[in-house]
Amino acid sequence: MHRDIQTDNWIAVCNLDEIVPNTGVCALLNQQQVAVFHVDDGNPRVFAIDNYDPNSEASVLSRGLVGNLGERIVVASPIYKQHFDLQTGECLEAPEHSVGIYPARIDGGKVWVGL
Repeated sequence: MHRDIQTDNWIAVCNLDEIVPNTGVCALLNQQQVAVFHVDDGNPRVFAIDNYDPNSEASVLSRGLVGNLGERIVVASPIYKQHFDLQTGECLEAPEHSVGIYPARIDGGKVWVGL
């Protein structure tokens, strides 16, 4: 997990180059585990969702596989392989098990997550 530096309601999680493209890391923000993903398909972007997978009841989403299902950018949980939309937090196979999302941005080469 990465240390955080808080500025207003945004927390600097790490440098963008510390997250391998198309993977995620776990950050502890105000005692909450957040999965932060660096997606780069020629246009680098970051996304942040809850790290807790309600299907497996484990904090593992940051370790999932990032990919696309149609137009959706998703992470597949490493345990039961349910897909979570990185923009909405929706669990595609079980919408009742969707997760929370956080605003995320890249600024000054750093990844920032809003609280």
